[in-house]
Amino acid sequence: MPTQTYDAIVIGAGTGGYPAAIRLAQLGKKVALIEKDATLGGVCLNWGCIPSKALIAAANLVDEMRGAADRGIIAEPPRVDVAKLREFKDGVVKKLTGGVALLEKGNGVEVVRGTATVVAPNAVEVAGKDGQKTRLEAGAILVATGARPIEIPGFAFDGKDVWSAREAVDLPEVPKRLVCIGGGIIGMELGTVYAKLGAQVTFVEALPQVLTGVDPDAVRLVQKGLRQRGVAVHVNAKAKGYERRGKELVVKIEIEGKEQEIPCDKILVAVGFKPSSAGFGLEQVGVKIGPKGFIEVDQQYRTSVPTIFAAGDVTGPPLLAHKASKEGEIAAEVIAGHKTVRDWVGMPTAIFTDPEVAAVGLSEEEARKQGYDPIVGKFAFGALGRAIAIHHTEGFVKVVGDRKTKLLLGASICGPEAGDLIAEAALALEMGAYLEDVALTIHAHPTLPEALNEACRAALGEAIHMLNRPERPKKGEAAAGARA
Repeated sequence: MPTQTYDAIVIGAGTGGYPAAIRLAQLGKKVALIEKDATLGGVCLNWGCIPSKALIAAANLVDEMRGAADRGIIAEPPRVDVAKLREFKDGVVKKLTGGVALLEKGNGVEVVRGTATVVAPNAVEVAGKDGQKTRLEAGAILVATGARPIEIPGFAFDGKDVWSAREAVDLPEVPKRLVCIGGGIIGMELGTVYAKLGAQVTFVEALPQVLTGVDPDAVRLVQKGLRQRGVAVHVNAKAKGYERRGKELVVKIEIEGKEQEIPCDKILVAVGFKPSSAGFGLEQVGVKIGPKGFIEVDQQYRTSVPTIFAAGDVTGPPLLAHKASKEGEIAAEVIAGHKTVRDWVGMPTAIFTDPEVAAVGLSEEEARKQGYDPIVGKFAFGALGRAIAIHHTEGFVKVVGDRKTKLLLGASICGPEAGDLIAEAALALEMGAYLEDVALTIHAHPTLPEALNEACRAALGEAIHMLNRPERPKKGEAAAGARA
């Protein structure tokens, strides 16, 4: 078996692995990047974040056209050419995955095609599609193998009747009726896409609410938007199985002990992801893997084996592409001899439903649990000039600060472009900003980010474009936002 030697080996070219390989190369290391799929980029670029956002953008355009009559734009009901939309989505993916390949090549990273098995703390065997094996050796190994969709009993993925998120993003067709099992981020995003493209969508969620862990005010607005589009949502509902009856499928669910049946044409199962940690030989070389399958790592993403590191979804939630990238870069710097550690104030999340939802830092409840006396400022998009002008007034910006010091602790946004707007709040948190810092920052007018400025001013009792209703001060305290 031929043997090749490197400074570092990265297993997996997804959003955790490919940036890590580039960073290692930037730091002067000879790097091998192992990938079993035909294209680089992993789930995010090929079947997740990127293609789904291309579909979301197209679905939003269709939705906008349907509702443009009140602005004097009269159009025939838009017709969706599924093949053309799929071609557009595939083109977006091809451009970005090709770009990643060029970046790896340009940085001197050697991409090795095949399936990896860790056979020693410093060695990996790669089996190519032709069956031939190559041994790679290095001073450090970084595992960034990601995660894969969870199957549930009675709903095995077959790519025909039962889709995973991967099949849904492939857009084989727009079914007349779609049952989406799972009301988490991925299920809600994809279900909303298909609803806007013309499918009759029904959500089945086992928990008491969809988008568990998300600001309840935001969830209510998302559900309102779904109802307006004729989407049904069943919570506290257990999916039991399905059967084919003639030309249709029938999904059986149970709510409070009573069985119901939902006829449909396709079923999307989006109940989460499980880590891809098995089958790589990790436990055989001493890497500790937790009970849920996640690889255990320290603050520098080093595993229980000193020469083996892990980053991204395979190390645990939240399963976010930008989190994976940051973790991969930290691990790369540690491998290169830097003293980098995990040290971020907030990890932003963005959910591309309608309206969009995003958050970073602490919620009011989380702040209270951590010992803060929180102060909250909230500003509605319905009072914002830019939001009214673009006809997207649903939602709000909410900020949380420390009552005593006025330090900004967190923000949540529900409304137009929330996924983009959260970046300012994330930057403010990372820089240790106070509510006043954002309040005193001049924001261009008319723009959506003005809502964050107004929310911070509202927390201080100084909002301009809403009536300030300061909390009644506690005995012996000044009113919130009062100046010395």
